Amino acid sequence: MTHAKFWSTSACLLACAWLTSCGGNNTATQPDATDTPTSGTIRIGVDETFAPILKSQVDTFQKLYPSAHIQAAYKPELDVMRAFMADSVRLAVVARELTADEKAKFQQLRIEPRAIRIGVDGVAIIVHPSNTDSLLTVDQLKGIFTGQLKQWSQISSGNKLGDITAVFDNNNSSTARYVQDSVTRGAALAKGVFASKSNPALIDYVATHPNAIGVIGINWISDRDDPKVPKFLKGIRVAGISTKNTGATPSDYVQPYQAYLAQKVYPLRRTLYVISREARAGLGTGFASFSAGNKGQLIMLKSGLMPATGQVRMLDVKPSL
Repeated sequence: MTHAKFWSTSACLLACAWLTSCGGNNTATQPDATDTPTSGTIRIGVDETFAPILKSQVDTFQKLYPSAHIQAAYKPELDVMRAFMADSVRLAVVARELTADEKAKFQQLRIEPRAIRIGVDGVAIIVHPSNTDSLLTVDQLKGIFTGQLKQWSQISSGNKLGDITAVFDNNNSSTARYVQDSVTRGAALAKGVFASKSNPALIDYVATHPNAIGVIGINWISDRDDPKVPKFLKGIRVAGISTKNTGATPSDYVQPYQAYLAQKVYPLRRTLYVISREARAGLGTGFASFSAGNKGQLIMLKSGLMPATGQVRMLDVKPSL
């Protein structure tokens, strides 16, 4: 019995819908005859901010379909998109859709790539556990990242931690781009902001520098079944964020939990996409369909992100008196 016979009805429908929407003469790296939705070899690019969740997706897919071999390169978003545009990878997993310029380039090549939503991510703001300012407004974040707020005492007069040091995972990362797009609203980042080169290094820096503030994708700290996550969380505190600039009460500050992502009350949200340049039902189409299908969405749910098509059950738990 071939692996293709195990392909679920829902996954087949997703793959067919994906393929129907992808037209044109695709000049991307041509697959060989063994390339099917459940077999063959493919190179994909993944925003390294989402490495934990995508590694789970890739590992599960390959266990289900042993003839499928996915070579995933986990890199900063900018590097992933450069490889995708250069036809070095057939699939890109990133937290944005194609830009107008990128779409225009594909039109010139007579390629019609398609993006499919697979989840909603929260960008987490992390501080040292000793920092008394773990409740921040979006306006305060803007001041911190643009350099208008340079001292923790400018956040609250009793904070004696001194200079604020803001840190990202990488200069070309999606979190740095997100902060500029959605927090500073196009304003340049302060000169003192620096990159730590990786997400684990970022967490370690914040854990060892009480005056630091970091920006990280929540899937690095949300999956409690991952043995690294409890260790990470011991050294940091996830800040609550409010959209209110004045008069905010503690209940106005929310952390990037799944329920708050689902309700759209956590302000630092972004959508995760799989973008394919395939024009046929190849392995890229199969993996994209899997990620958007039931099994892929359950993995997304377990990881702490909000599934694109699943539902999160929210309970109002009242403490006993």
